[in-house]
Amino acid sequence: MTGILDGKTVVVTGIITDASIAFHTAKIAQEQGAKVIITGIPDRLRLIDRIAKRLPAEVPPAIPLDVTDEEYLGALADKLRELAPEGVDGLVHSIAFAPRTLMGPDALPFLEGPGPDVAKSFEISAWSYASLARAVLPVMNEGGSIVGMDFDPRTAMPDYNWMGVAKAALESVNRYVAREVGYAKKIRSNLVAAGPIKTLAAKAIAGTATDDAKKLNMLNTYWDGASPIGWNVDDPTVVGTSVCTLLSDWLPGTTGSIVYVDGGASHNTWFPENFIDQ
Repeated sequence: MTGILDGKTVVVTGIITDASIAFHTAKIAQEQGAKVIITGIPDRLRLIDRIAKRLPAEVPPAIPLDVTDEEYLGALADKLRELAPEGVDGLVHSIAFAPRTLMGPDALPFLEGPGPDVAKSFEISAWSYASLARAVLPVMNEGGSIVGMDFDPRTAMPDYNWMGVAKAALESVNRYVAREVGYAKKIRSNLVAAGPIKTLAAKAIAGTATDDAKKLNMLNTYWDGASPIGWNVDDPTVVGTSVCTLLSDWLPGTTGSIVYVDGGASHNTWFPENFIDQ
């Protein structure tokens, strides 16, 4: 029995731990028949390669990539040609960053967010979606797929602050990327807006103090209650499976879109049973 990614080559960015959505996307992609190539932040390559050994199949050493550095971006296509002379069929962008001044319990008030920090957050979390697409486009096969990771920015989420703004920008960037790569090579570009998953990113938002951990637990409880089908913050495979579906040929007419993989919570309002008594 063949998988939905059988014969495809997929590049996955953003693997930091084996709990990350990127890791589980790479794992499921391999299980579905894909050849997986990974990239990593240059100063964390040894760690990333150790994590990658936990994947079902061996992958080449991570390609060093700083999405804000044109030297790394310019070298990426040639490095991919060496590892995948057949070309690349899928690209996963799982990259985001905001300084502590902008996100989390220790962040400055939203209105006091420093401009340079906001610019850095936008550059890494939104602009990099376009810069990465540009870098990989020369080796991407016609009809391929680019998928980025989103978190619904339509509401002002406590502690998410300027990262929410960066995600709103990412959604706009995705539409323009879809236009460019679609006309160029009929490549699709979509985002997956995931519900909360217990990752390093979630911990960065909540912090480590007891009160902040309680905030994250409250968010998780709310999300599960608001989801008509339930939501498990300990199960990143739900998101990874959806990413792999977008990488496959099973959604050939979908591009420039946002696929919500959050149990429906973002489209439903939920109140605890004792809400009226509070």
